[in-house]
Amino acid sequence: MAKESVKAKARKKERLVAKYAAKRAELKAAGDHAALSLLPRNSSAVRLHNRCNLTGRPRGYIRQFGISRIMFREMALAGKIPGVTKASW
Repeated sequence: MAKESVKAKARKKERLVAKYAAKRAELKAAGDHAALSLLPRNSSAVRLHNRCNLTGRPRGYIRQFGISRIMFREMALAGKIPGVTKASW
C-alpha cells in the first residue's frame, strides 16, 4: 500500500493536468513554446502515472478497471466485480 502522501501527490498532479489542459492545447496549436515552458511542469499529461484507486500501487495497473492486479484478483474472487468469473477448463 502506497503512502498517503504519494497518493495525494498523484491526485494533485491529476488536478493540475485537468486545470491547464485547454491552455496547454491552445499554446501547442499556436506553436508558442516560450509560453508553454512557463506553465507548471506537472501540468503536462506525460508526467502522470497510473495508480490503483484503492491502494495507490503504481505497477500492475489494469486500465479497464482502474485498480491493480492484486486488488482485481481479490475483488474478483470475492464476487465484487460483476461479469468477472474465474476461468476453468
